[in-house]
Amino acid sequence: MLKRYLLGILTIVLFVVLAVGLSSISSNDNVEAASKKTEIIVSAAASLQDSLDKIAVQYEKQHPDIDLVFNYGASGTLQKQIEQGAPVDIFFSAGEKQMNVLVDGDLITDHKVLLKNQLVIVVPYDSKVKLTTITQLTDDKAFKKVAVGQPESVPAGQYAQQSLTAKKVWDMLQSKLVFAKDVRQVLTYVETGNTDAGFVYKTDALTSKKVRIALTVGAHVHKAINYPAGIVKDSGHQVEAKAFYKFLQSKEALDVFTSYGFLLP
Repeated sequence: MLKRYLLGILTIVLFVVLAVGLSSISSNDNVEAASKKTEIIVSAAASLQDSLDKIAVQYEKQHPDIDLVFNYGASGTLQKQIEQGAPVDIFFSAGEKQMNVLVDGDLITDHKVLLKNQLVIVVPYDSKVKLTTITQLTDDKAFKKVAVGQPESVPAGQYAQQSLTAKKVWDMLQSKLVFAKDVRQVLTYVETGNTDAGFVYKTDALTSKKVRIALTVGAHVHKAINYPAGIVKDSGHQVEAKAFYKFLQSKEALDVFTSYGFLLP
């Protein structure tokens, strides 16, 4: 009887040890599988965030060995980071100026304009203001504060400056301009009522229910709003980076971009 009892206890112990061992092996396998994923870092303009996040879900589902990591910000800031040696595989800019600087510096191996956008002026959704021209922003009663991206680093801010300069009101508006670190911060300023209006891309305006487009700025008063993407020369994952770069040009990806309001070249 005692022998049977001891045999039963031994069987249970062996079963537990085996189960723990198998669980440990399975856990190690999962960790190893995760560690085998190739991380692709994409530095992209803040205005691309919604569309790229959606594209990433599709791509990672099709390529379970790839982990896409996005660094969103002002194109000029991202450009500087790459120049300073930041680990980046793909750069997706909201302006050709920033891309051209990297190309001239021999830091990009391949690049192409993938998208276009439009500059618009947004106001809080409940604003009664009606705009027919950007010169109306000089009206001190209707517009006490106007948000724009920093022209030195934010392409949308550069386009806004070009537009206001073309209409000869840039200098007149200096006292009421509120500068933002990127176009999404401009949008936030208008959404929260901290400014009465702001210059953003049409794609940004369409993501918010707290603002409305008061005016689409004429394309003739600023440079073309082109979005080039390129592969960083120092990328340690050239094959994987090129594969995702190619996917960004596919119909599947372009359909996502256009659904968010982007235009194709």
